[in-house]
Amino acid sequence: MMRTAPRLLTAATATLALLLTGCGGDSGDDGKITLQFQTLAWQKESVDANKALVKEWNATHPDVKVELIQGSWDSVHDQLLTSFEGGEAPDIIHDASDDLADFAYGGYLADLRELLPDRLTSDIPGRSWQAATFDDGIYGVPFLQEPRVLIANSTWLKKSGVRIPTPQKPWSWQEFREITKELGDGEDGKYGVAWPLKEPVSATLNLSLSTGGRMFHRGADGKVDVRFDAADQIMPRTVHDQVNTDRSASGTTLGMGGSDTLPGFFGGKYAMVPLGFSYRQQIVQQAPKGFDWQVLPAPAGKEGSAQGVSPQTLSVAEDSPHKKEAVAFIDFFLQPENMVKLARGDWMLPTGKEALKDPALHTEKDDWAAGTALAEGLRPAPAQAVRGYPEWKDKVATPALQEYYSGAISLDELRKRLVKDGNLVLARYQR
Repeated sequence: MMRTAPRLLTAATATLALLLTGCGGDSGDDGKITLQFQTLAWQKESVDANKALVKEWNATHPDVKVELIQGSWDSVHDQLLTSFEGGEAPDIIHDASDDLADFAYGGYLADLRELLPDRLTSDIPGRSWQAATFDDGIYGVPFLQEPRVLIANSTWLKKSGVRIPTPQKPWSWQEFREITKELGDGEDGKYGVAWPLKEPVSATLNLSLSTGGRMFHRGADGKVDVRFDAADQIMPRTVHDQVNTDRSASGTTLGMGGSDTLPGFFGGKYAMVPLGFSYRQQIVQQAPKGFDWQVLPAPAGKEGSAQGVSPQTLSVAEDSPHKKEAVAFIDFFLQPENMVKLARGDWMLPTGKEALKDPALHTEKDDWAAGTALAEGLRPAPAQAVRGYPEWKDKVATPALQEYYSGAISLDELRKRLVKDGNLVLARYQR
């Protein structure tokens, strides 16, 4: 569940940068190795952490130099595809797990199973490794993750007298709906919640894991089909009813991104906004002086506080002639103390068990502790290994969910489009 960063490079510019710096890692006449590491870090703290760690590596590894190349979240998929097909891919690739499937199945990424050190494989939980596993191969090292949380106006909630949820006792989806009705029904321009669902598919799939929803089901033959069962419907029905029945959610925010809702949140229009954990940085920077806010866990279902995430990953290009050295750098880059630096730079959570123990991630300041308490419930997003998912998301699920949430179509019509139209799309990728 990852925020899209401001555009740093267009696909053409990023590709040109790779062409100018040469293809992948290389060995010079002196036998020294140069590895190219493309990072997508964009926030200043994160960029600074990346640069400092590369500088530290280069100072202590004179025979294996790492060159840092700047990429962009906005264009990374197309840029990487172009560089792979042109034989110009960087050795070490920063991406997200939900972008890896086509590259892994296409043979562009190295299977890391025989290269990863025991320290790294044991430090990162198995559930996180699943996010980068395709056909039993591991094609990326998951290192940062971001739960979706409720950012709440503390003053508003305290004044209302509603029960404040905790990671140990979160609201159920039904309780969440009832509480948002108490907090505001739009009559005076104030709403209990604002759902920014410009990109509705990720939020729907990932939050539905708490109710046992999966939507994608793999059969014994390995093929995947879409279903929209009762467990899959609880989260979307809650949002639909908040907007169209209870009026406790503002319909105007459905087409917004997360950042777009913050002015209204600061202005006292919404009691809560479901956002990625990293949005705390914007809130700290932009909230008016004296604005009292807090992080609350997302609603829970029969699976507790489980939710899907697509961790950020580090992969190695299959064409890299220096895979062993590339993995050695990744192991250094993701030492527990380094993983903490990267997590704090991006305002996210590390995947590593040792890093998660760091006191810096358990402070009350900026509600780090509230997010770290949710780490055990994070699971790979349901669509991680589904071929054809990007097309299903863009052509079927996004417009269907947008229309359902706004009240333009019924639940039956939503089911028909997600399942019938969706399975037609997936079938083309599974022949």
